[in-house]
Amino acid sequence: MNADPRRLAQALGHFFEQGGLLEQALTHRSVGPTNNERLEFLGDALIGFVIAETLCLRFPQADEGTLSRLRASLVKRESLAKLARGLKLGDYLRLGAGELRTGGHARDSILADALEAVFGAVYLDGGFDAARKVVLNLFAGRLEQTDAAHAGKDPKTRLQEWLQSRKRPLPEYVVLSIGGNQHDQTFTVSCLLNDLNESTRGEGTSRRRAEQAAAQAMLEKIENA
Repeated sequence: MNADPRRLAQALGHFFEQGGLLEQALTHRSVGPTNNERLEFLGDALIGFVIAETLCLRFPQADEGTLSRLRASLVKRESLAKLARGLKLGDYLRLGAGELRTGGHARDSILADALEAVFGAVYLDGGFDAARKVVLNLFAGRLEQTDAAHAGKDPKTRLQEWLQSRKRPLPEYVVLSIGGNQHDQTFTVSCLLNDLNESTRGEGTSRRRAEQAAAQAMLEKIENA
């Protein structure tokens, strides 16, 4: 590992009694048979339940379809990878030589899977209440911004509606770079608001996903201005 995992535990607000669990959660399958895949499986189920419970309590009038779309938006790969980057999770990962050479520590799929594994490790170490607390603390900002009225609308649509309601020009999306291998590319796209000279960037495994990420970043920027 490049960084001391105790710093990650401090950022999570959970100090492990079983330090080996955190180390396993940060170990990619490319390292060997003792890796984070089983913890990832557990963490995925845990996040889904905790977020579903929170949404049900927060939006008592929302129907099943609306709640499902809200949950999907919160726990999708890109969202988890963004949270992982906020924790600098890539600095703590243990990767095999091949993944190290190809920049696996920055790949959405690896970051998202590792974050799920970390949640699974917290659960096994401290129980459900400890894991629920860590999940909700990390998702607090995104949950605060979640609006049932926007369920089912992607960030590009929401940004367009926000601009049109204020009679503002529509954004321009520009591909800045395409990296990675042919079968595992990463797109970087900018979202430009020319009338305000504002821009944001987004990354994704396709141009569409990168544009959505850039639009989401722009929404957060202008709504919090």
